[in-house]
Amino acid sequence: MKILVTGGLGYIGSHTVCELLQQNYEVLVVDNLSNADLESLDRIQASCGKRPEFEVLELCDAAAVDRYFKAHPDIQGIIHFAAFKAVGESVLQPLKYYQNNLNSLIHILEGMQYCTQLPALVFSSSCTVYGQADQMPITEEAPFKPAASPYGQTKQMNEQILQDFAHQQANFSGIALRYFNPIGAHPSGNLGEIQQGKPEALLPFITQTAYGMHPELVVFGDDYDTRDGSCIRDFIHIMDLVEAHIAALNYLAKRPEKGLEAINVGTGIGTTVLEMIRGFEEVNGVELPYRIGARRPGDVIKAYAQIDKAQKLLGWEPRYSLQDALKTAWAWEQKLRS
Repeated sequence: MKILVTGGLGYIGSHTVCELLQQNYEVLVVDNLSNADLESLDRIQASCGKRPEFEVLELCDAAAVDRYFKAHPDIQGIIHFAAFKAVGESVLQPLKYYQNNLNSLIHILEGMQYCTQLPALVFSSSCTVYGQADQMPITEEAPFKPAASPYGQTKQMNEQILQDFAHQQANFSGIALRYFNPIGAHPSGNLGEIQQGKPEALLPFITQTAYGMHPELVVFGDDYDTRDGSCIRDFIHIMDLVEAHIAALNYLAKRPEKGLEAINVGTGIGTTVLEMIRGFEEVNGVELPYRIGARRPGDVIKAYAQIDKAQKLLGWEPRYSLQDALKTAWAWEQKLRS
């Protein structure tokens, strides 16, 4: 089965490409290298012993995307990761996010119609589509609230685009995986998250601070209505998330009905920011300097998933613990910097 992975040299993409290769999929990778580098190809090969076919491609260039699909009409499945994803940056640069995250998906949907058969699509969505949900855990039936950031708004709009496309294309089959907060690194130690510039995600900031790259970690608010005043998130190990994407591909391959399905991918466990800090210190024997700062624009108070649908439809459930993720993330950070 030939699978195209967009943004395949990024954090989630590279781990997914590695696992797809290990499971003997034929993998094509495109990336514009705006938040990744070519060394990721070497890291993928070091982790799984195989190397994907790769091409630099700007998905916002409609003509270039059309040329790519015309040259690869036998693509059978697509996993679309490529997007800008920093919540804080999206607040500061909303047009950048709307232009990139919406146009890239539109051009893929236009381009995939050059394929011999319309490929199945697994879309990288996000729990940000829910905004601040009224009830926890969050189910797929929870109504969309106003997104807390332009990034979240683009994910809501992406899903609407996919819904409209599915209504127009009767033979389209896709899944929007609404995942929560991926963390951790590949168990081989050769692959992990690489941040260009100051990270916005919590765990990379923790590991970089622990390594001495930042004088301290800032906790954005300790006066929320949570058990310790800090925000609550559902942190999922990167390898569990990878397995969910492959389970989604397998499900689409055998699913008789067409259309778009939305599925949460998380652990169902909410962890506060302060609990993450203490957990990292305990698991890795590292003292982490931090201070409490002001709330950050765009942050929701709490979000963790109900994952019954993923378990039922995909036959998937998380296998790795939070401690596993904290250990592998710290081991990767040390290897990367050394």
